[in-house]
Amino acid sequence: MSTDALDLGEDKSLLLVDDDEAFLRRLAKAMEKRGFDVEMAGSVAAGQAIATARPPAYAVVDLRLEDGNGLDVVETLRARRPESRIVVLTGYGAIATAVAAVKIGATDYLAKPADATDVTNALLAHTDQLPPPPENPMSADRVRWEHIQRVYELCDRNVSETARRLSMHRRTLQRILAKRSPR
Repeated sequence: MSTDALDLGEDKSLLLVDDDEAFLRRLAKAMEKRGFDVEMAGSVAAGQAIATARPPAYAVVDLRLEDGNGLDVVETLRARRPESRIVVLTGYGAIATAVAAVKIGATDYLAKPADATDVTNALLAHTDQLPPPPENPMSADRVRWEHIQRVYELCDRNVSETARRLSMHRRTLQRILAKRSPR
C-alpha cells in the first residue's frame, strides 16, 4: 500500500502507546512510511500526557501496560478529541476486553501480533464497513503456540506453573516448548 493511496486527512498525527519498546519502534517506523506523524509513549502516564497536551487524530494503544490499563489512555483521548480513531492492541484477546474497549470509545480491537497493514486498515476503515480479512492469517497451531509462549513468559518460564494454568500435563507442555514454532 503506497502512502499516496492512504487518505489520512489533513491531521496525520498518530499516538502509539506500548510498553514493548522493540514492537513500538518497528510499528512507528512502518506507520511513518505510510504518512503518519508518529508520537510514541511507553506507559499509561506518558500516553495520557500526550493525549491531554496534543490529542492526535489517530491512536494505537496496547491494552495491558506495565503501569496500568491502556483503556485509561483511550478515555483521556476520547475526552480531549472525540472524533479520533483509536485501535486497541492486545496479546490477550478476549471478548470481554474487546467489548470494554469499544464501549469506552475504541474504533477497533486487534490481537497481537498485528502488523502495520492490519493497524492501518483498522485505523482507516469506515465505521460501516469491516476491514478486509488479513492476507496471511496465523494458523490455529500458531495461535495456540503463541498463547502457550505468552503464558510461559508470564509465569517466569516456570513449566509447572504454566502447565497448571493451562490445565495441561507438564510433560506435554515440555514437548510443546521443545518444538519449533508452527507457521
